[in-house]
Amino acid sequence: MKIQRCFTICCALFLLVVGLLPSCAGAEEKKKGGNKYACSEPNPASQCNADNTCGSATTPCSVDVKRTAYSSSATPSIPGAKGNQLFCVKTGTTVTWMSSSKNTGFLIDYGPSSPFDPPDPIMGGSKKPVTVKAATPGCYMYSFQASDSTGIYGMSKASQAELIVVGGQ
Repeated sequence: MKIQRCFTICCALFLLVVGLLPSCAGAEEKKKGGNKYACSEPNPASQCNADNTCGSATTPCSVDVKRTAYSSSATPSIPGAKGNQLFCVKTGTTVTWMSSSKNTGFLIDYGPSSPFDPPDPIMGGSKKPVTVKAATPGCYMYSFQASDSTGIYGMSKASQAELIVVGGQ
């Protein structure tokens, strides 16, 4: 029973990672296709303001990752924030990636350059929030995917969003 559950979890994580690879390629195609992204602007940090900045060096930020009907959603702990919208954090801010949805696992991937310390892909879930610290200023596009760990509803389509890490405390 324990081996079967471990196998099921490992298979789900593998499929989650494999599902993110095509979406990373799609992000490059969209950029080349002329769609506007904050990260393609000359000064992305100029888009950060009090209404879209999450946490601070002394106040933590949390991001709620959920599985939606056909996709995934990442919503920062900013009053009035919507899923998958651009948000900003300052360097030194502690960011907790979590899911308020029961039986949900997630994978967040920043590709080869992560703004966080540690710089590894973020794998967690409803029972395993993951805390990282914003370390490297810049504009980052990330891919993410949420899945139902019970296997009833399975994985959702990978989604993309942007994060700006602003230098200074």
